[in-house]
Order: sequence, then structure tokens, then C-alpha cells
Amino acid sequence: MALLVLPQKQLVNNVVTIKSIKNQNSYLQSIKRWIFLTLATVALAMTTVICITIRQGNVGVKRTIGKIDEKIIEPRTQLYNPFATKMIVVPIRTENIEVVLELPSKEVLNVKAKISTLYHVEKAKATTIVGEIGLNYESTVILPVFRASAADLTARYMAKDMHTGNRFGIETAIKEQMMKTIGGRSFIIEAVLMKSISLPDGLYRAIEEKLQAKQDAQRMEFILQKEKQEASRRTIEAKGIRDANKIISEGLTPQIIQYKTIEAYRELSKSPNAKLIIGSGAQPILMEP
Repeated sequence: MALLVLPQKQLVNNVVTIKSIKNQNSYLQSIKRWIFLTLATVALAMTTVICITIRQGNVGVKRTIGKIDEKIIEPRTQLYNPFATKMIVVPIRTENIEVVLELPSKEVLNVKAKISTLYHVEKAKATTIVGEIGLNYESTVILPVFRASAADLTARYMAKDMHTGNRFGIETAIKEQMMKTIGGRSFIIEAVLMKSISLPDGLYRAIEEKLQAKQDAQRMEFILQKEKQEASRRTIEAKGIRDANKIISEGLTPQIIQYKTIEAYRELSKSPNAKLIIGSGAQPILMEP
């Protein structure tokens, strides 16, 4: 039996060729596994759905592969594919923004105020807001417009007006100014409420002193009016007494005086006690029981 002996160099080349073939086969198997996993992942992503509940006071806006669906989703349970679609919940109920501001006044004073803004998003324009502004519309649109409107309006009023009956007028003016600016952007400003106003200490003292002086003046006016009324009453009373005496004096003739005197004597004579009656001389009378 003949024994085939290969040269050492050829033997090494054959071994390298065998290893190369094995590596190629392993690489092809890896590619196949990667393609399979990719296709399986894509298939899983296309068939996966999750559930979201849109509650009352909200609407849903659906964004599929970056494109916003113009149709809003009413409150309900909604299924969607999380890999291709994003469900955005937009509140349409009344929201309250409360901020503390340093507002300027007409006399160039800074007035610290706590103000609330009540607003809501128009239901039919929810998709427009998400597409054009995004969900950060409070910090992007509403708060900047509110700060600018409040500062612009309060600068037209005296500081004391913000603390008195003109507060409602200032609130209404701020609301109207905000609606002119962002009303066309699908926001409805329901009300602006100035919850508390802190005036500078010096202004507080000036207002208190003015109110005290006004109260003192009113109190003095009341006293003067009362004295005038009392003087008027006394004058009327004196006139009445004078007129009464005048009438009596005009009606007292000598005959009436004599008659009244006799009647008085008669009544006096009915008394059981001893009496000494001295007349005017024309008719002295002495009477005893």
C-alpha cells in the first residue's frame, strides 16, 4: 500500500481553506439569524397594540409616524400601535394658572399681586394646538401673554385702584387684552382674578391716613348736621310756644278773666279745708267750710 505524503506547505493551505469555509458558513448563519430576528421584530411591532383610556374633560390626538390625524378622539378606551402611533391627551376642561407678579402702577410703584387665570382649550382645535404649539402651551403662549397684558394694564392705574373697587375693571381689561392676543389661537380666557394685592408700606399708611381723615370729616359733618337739626327743632318749638301765647293773650278779655277767676274760686270752695281767699279788691271773698 502506497502512502501519499503531502508537502508541509500544501497541508497548511488546506487547513486554512477548511477554516475559511467554516467561518463563511458561520457568518451566513449569523446573517440569517439577524434577518429572522429583524423580520420577527417588525412583525411583532406591526401587530402589537396597547390600550389607553381618555377620560372626561380630555380629548385624544393621534400622531402616526410623525403625522397628526385631524380627527380628535372623544373620551373612551382607544387601541393603538405604540411603535407607529403616539396618542396625545389634551385637556379641554377649565385650567387654573396662579402666579405671583410684581406689577407696575401709574405712579411707578411695584405692586405684588397673586393672580389666577382661568382658561380652556377649544375642543375642535385641539389637533391644531398640538401641531402648531405643542403641549407646553401654558409656558409658551398663555403665561407670556398674561404677564405682558397684566403689566400693560396695571401701568395705567394708580396702585390704590388695584386695592379698591376698580379691581374688577382691571381684571376685565386684562382678560380682554389676552383674548385679543391669543383668542385666535384656540384658547378661551374665562376669567382673570386678582386674589391678593400687596401695596408698598408707605402707600398703605397714606391710604389709611386718608381714610381716617375722611372718616373724621364725615363724623364732624354728621355732628354739625345733628346740631343744625337740633337748632331747627328748638326754633320751631319756640315759634310754637310764642304763637300759642300770642293766641292765648289775644283771646283773654277782662270778662273771660273774671269768669275764669270765679270758676277757680268755686272749685277751691269745694275743698273741706279752711281757706282764705283774697281777691283783687273788686271781689274779696272769705270762705270757710
